[in-house]
Amino acid sequence: MGRSLGVDLVSLKTCSFNCAYCQLGETTNLTTERKAYVPVEAVLAELDRWLASDGSADIITLSGSGEPTLSSDIRTVVVWLKQHTSIPVAVLTNGSLLWQAEVRESLLQADLLIPSLDAATELGFQRVNRPAPRLALELILAGLEKTRREFRGRFWLEVMLVSGLNDTETELDALRGAITLIRPDCVQLNTVVRPPACPGVVRVSEPRLRQAAARLGPGAEIIAPLSESQAARCLGSVSVDDVRRLVQRRPCRLADLTTGLASHPNEVLKYVQLLLDQQDIESRQQNGEAYYLWRPAGSPQTGGDDPGL
Repeated sequence: MGRSLGVDLVSLKTCSFNCAYCQLGETTNLTTERKAYVPVEAVLAELDRWLASDGSADIITLSGSGEPTLSSDIRTVVVWLKQHTSIPVAVLTNGSLLWQAEVRESLLQADLLIPSLDAATELGFQRVNRPAPRLALELILAGLEKTRREFRGRFWLEVMLVSGLNDTETELDALRGAITLIRPDCVQLNTVVRPPACPGVVRVSEPRLRQAAARLGPGAEIIAPLSESQAARCLGSVSVDDVRRLVQRRPCRLADLTTGLASHPNEVLKYVQLLLDQQDIESRQQNGEAYYLWRPAGSPQTGGDDPGL
């Protein structure tokens, strides 16, 4: 989607799922309750300041620290953005609440909707997504179909595959059947890259991803990292606070920080090393790459302090 401004409407790890692969760790507030989790006035004021200071992005994305449709204010934010900027608005959602008419209605003015569907069998659903009580897969699938019929913007479906959990032939065939009914514009196939919530959760191999993409149908594509040439198009200045804020959101590689902050790797690395020295962040190896994770005050250090070069 290019350079995205993320807007967070829920408190950290408030979600209707407790996905085994989640880069933010275990869900601490597993819920389906819709309410105002953060003051919407503060969110709109911050967006207004950002736009007034020549804020620029390719897209504004409602996602963040949990499931954004749990926020009862999400419609207010979408409508406000459409009234105050021409930047497209996207919503990343796990799709768990789309069976509710009020949730679907709150998203209709967005330009891009990206719900996820990681499994279309009850076994796969429970193993991968570990949903809140009383969230039924059948209800979620029906909600996705209804949303696709009503939503007039772009509709992409994201599938996260975990080796040994939802990548079997049975699981893939069930997913293909669901995809055929939902009819998304495209299917984005992903796998575990960043450090997951559950130890032992591992990525699907590249050959297996290619096989899965073929089995899911002609609309399925494997999501690839942003290339270095694309990231180099717009390099800007960065501060230690910029690096800190991004790592607080999610585990990041040096390449993720460089791309997300549109800055030179050497400039970013300077602040990464400073944060490592201060023990504000830690380095952890995942799939042979160094990821930087936020360390809450007083937490034990589990990784090394090598910046990964």
